[in-house]
Amino acid sequence: MRRHFRFRDNTKDFTMSQQSVSVIGLGPMGQAMVKQFLAAGLEVTVWNRSPDKADAMAESGATRAATVAEALDANEVIVVSLTHYDAMYEVLTPATGHLAGKVIVNLSSDSPERARAGGAWIRSHGAEFLSGGFMSAGDNITHPASYIFFSGPREVFDAHAGLLRPLSPQEYLGADDGVAQVFYQALLVIFHPWTLGFTQALAVIENSGHEIDQFLPYAERSSAAFPYFMTEYATAAKAGGWGDAASWVMMDAGAQHIIDASTESGVDATLSRAAQSLWRKAIAANRGADRPVTMYELLRGGR
Repeated sequence: MRRHFRFRDNTKDFTMSQQSVSVIGLGPMGQAMVKQFLAAGLEVTVWNRSPDKADAMAESGATRAATVAEALDANEVIVVSLTHYDAMYEVLTPATGHLAGKVIVNLSSDSPERARAGGAWIRSHGAEFLSGGFMSAGDNITHPASYIFFSGPREVFDAHAGLLRPLSPQEYLGADDGVAQVFYQALLVIFHPWTLGFTQALAVIENSGHEIDQFLPYAERSSAAFPYFMTEYATAAKAGGWGDAASWVMMDAGAQHIIDASTESGVDATLSRAAQSLWRKAIAANRGADRPVTMYELLRGGR
């Protein structure tokens, strides 16, 4: 008797016959995906370079493949979760004879061009390919804010969206293999400096003799304005960017105040100095210019 599972994703319903999937790569994200697949009733075959992680997933109900070839042979759809695309080549190259007829869904992080090259390489061995970028709260893929960017041939995505749906809500971006990584990496452009900046802020608070718990509500309150700034900056970017010479002088001064406050409390201000160098680059670009030169223009390389 065939069992069916129905998943809702905003405007779409996916009906999925009970199926199976292989997962190659069992870091924190790979393990989280295996658990979600198992919870949805799928049969999951796993492989990892260090066998202890595969053993742990086997204890949770997955089938442990002894080799990559065995993991490929077990199922049509193979989800790859590795550090980067070079790792995909390292893992799959010894088993290229087992790729024909498979669907490789690579959810590893890398550059858009490496994703495009990876897709071409996979297809050269007779397999289908989808690229993905997993936007999640760490490895908490069930968090309400978690979702996955997908790109690659529409027909391949549509054919396997139901199988992949237990992982997180899906956002299909287009046929270009690289576009999922364009959007994924663009969001990480925001996240990385935010992570460093927030950590620096906490260090300033504690080194100055104050309690982090007292500061946290104010940080959360200030973050409520972020969507407003995002909308304002996005609107300005479409018109060439915001700011003029006076803006950059003000931002340079503000950066110096942050550097001073951090230094006085013994906190590393490398991130703030990097920001200040960009404000000063904008100041220099505006000297003698016949029009305001925006930061957006500078970051785009003057295009």
